[in-house]
Order: sequence, then C-alpha cells, then structure tokens
Amino acid sequence: MNGYQLTFYTEQNRRHGHHTVTEWLLHEAKQLGIHGATVINCAEGTGQAGAHHAAHALRLADQPVQVILAVTEDEADRMLQLVEQERVHVFYTRTPIEFGLLGDEGQTAAAKRHFPLFGRRPPH
Repeated sequence: MNGYQLTFYTEQNRRHGHHTVTEWLLHEAKQLGIHGATVINCAEGTGQAGAHHAAHALRLADQPVQVILAVTEDEADRMLQLVEQERVHVFYTRTPIEFGLLGDEGQTAAAKRHFPLFGRRPPH
C-alpha cells in the first residue's frame, strides 16, 4: 500500500492542554482510526528555532521526541488538518512510503505463546 510517513518532532515537556503533545498526538491518531504509531525518545536535537535540546541524566523534560505514523493519504490529510485546527505548535515531515504487513498472523500468535514477555506464561 502506498501512503505517507508522518513524523512529528517535539520535546518531552511540550504540552497541549492537559496532555503532553506526544500523548495528544497518539490519542488523536487513535480517534482518527490510525492503528499504529511509534514514539522515539532521542538523545539530542536542534529545534526549528536553532535551540539545542538534549536529555540529561537528572532532567529529561527537554528530551527530543519523534512520533511516527504510517498512514494513507486520507489519514495524513485528516491528522494534519486536526493538528492545524487545534493550533498545536509542532514541526512535522510527510514522506511518501510503501507499507504493508508481512507474514502469517497464525505464526505470530504461535510465536507469542512460545516467547512470552517477561517470563509470563499464558493460562492453559
């Protein structure tokens, strides 16, 4: 499938209303029916105003964060329109991509049974 990778760049401490920008973006993506998102906490970066942002051992508030979505053209348009309507101040990139799902869902379910997270076993 062809679509776009939307990447939003923000900082850990940036807020929109009562939530961080990251939390708000994830919530709104889910409300729009966008089913996958990746959040990457970065070590450091330079913002659009030229300011240096970095995670420090004792203070992570200024840590750069990326929120990445793989979306259809319609989903990209609706997400960007919503961000603009809500006046969320955030830098983004929109890159054309091809995406899809590989493998058999049955194999994925079987692998989860054989490799449980944190040593927990599913009930029999």
